[in-house]
Amino acid sequence: MATAQSDHIRAAIQQRNRRSRSSRIVDWVRTKPEGGIAVLFLAVQLVVIAVSLANPSFRYLDAANIAVTLKAIAPLGVMALGVSILMIAGEFDLSVGALYSFCSIVAATLTMTWGGDSGADVPSAIAPFAGLAVGLLIGALAGVLHAVITLRFNIPSFITTLGAMLMWKGATLLYHGAQSLRFKPSEPFNTLFNSSIGVVHASMIWFLLLAVAFYFLLHHHRLGNHFFAVGGNRNAAVAIGVNPVRTKIIAFGICGFMAAFSGILAGTRVMSIQPGGGLGLELQAIAACVIGGAALNGGRGSILGVVLGTALMYTIQDLLLLLRAPGFYFDMFVGGLIVISVITNMAIRRKG
Repeated sequence: MATAQSDHIRAAIQQRNRRSRSSRIVDWVRTKPEGGIAVLFLAVQLVVIAVSLANPSFRYLDAANIAVTLKAIAPLGVMALGVSILMIAGEFDLSVGALYSFCSIVAATLTMTWGGDSGADVPSAIAPFAGLAVGLLIGALAGVLHAVITLRFNIPSFITTLGAMLMWKGATLLYHGAQSLRFKPSEPFNTLFNSSIGVVHASMIWFLLLAVAFYFLLHHHRLGNHFFAVGGNRNAAVAIGVNPVRTKIIAFGICGFMAAFSGILAGTRVMSIQPGGGLGLELQAIAACVIGGAALNGGRGSILGVVLGTALMYTIQDLLLLLRAPGFYFDMFVGGLIVISVITNMAIRRKG
């Protein structure tokens, strides 16, 4: 009798623990910005993997296909990390696609100039790193410039950076013209940015390392709290001693820096840079952030959401390519997913 009662109590405790775990999972999905996209991403992966295992001609799990997809994810993901910080702080930057092209072309031309026979006293092994430093500096300073104009004259960042987008596109053509630029940096730069470990390209490793760094910055550092504060409620942020102007300038600078790094990373991978290569990437980066749970009016977002949002977009693109579907299907899917994500985020915020 005692044994039966003990077994009954043990079963009740186990059932309660299972309910508690499932309740925590449901609460996480409902309350975290990345909750919805995590469920959707896992569901898509499970379905696609099951189809691929059942039908070997569907080559989603082929090593070559995985390698190509991972390479494609990284540049947009790096840019989206910077865009997410700025969106959480309550601002936008539509010029990141143009900065992607301009900064990468500047870095490549300086690398060729300093590392060639131009007489510049820079060792060929150092020249790519020097060009990288200049390109990143230009990106960060451009972001700071956008912030100063936006905040000093109280202009919506959408308008400021729309003008900046056109300006940097024109600057790219003025600086280099419309021809593509071959970019094949020397070692060890090429190994650091263009090698592979199995199916994982170096660009993907950089993306993941930066995602981890941004996670700790955003979620475990005082500056990250400031980003959330100024994007969520500027007056409340000022009341607790946060300087919204300085915080937003830093966010703009980070966004420009990451746009530049994204362009240089992509140019190194394909060993060529197109003057218009960043066209449209600014909207894709914003889409990845919104799909990942970032709020359009600021104060909400997560790094995991950005990673999953970017990965989901390229997963769908890869599926469409494997199915030989027209390219515009991808735009239709992303557009619909953006609207659904915004509706979901607004519903969650109203419940909160």
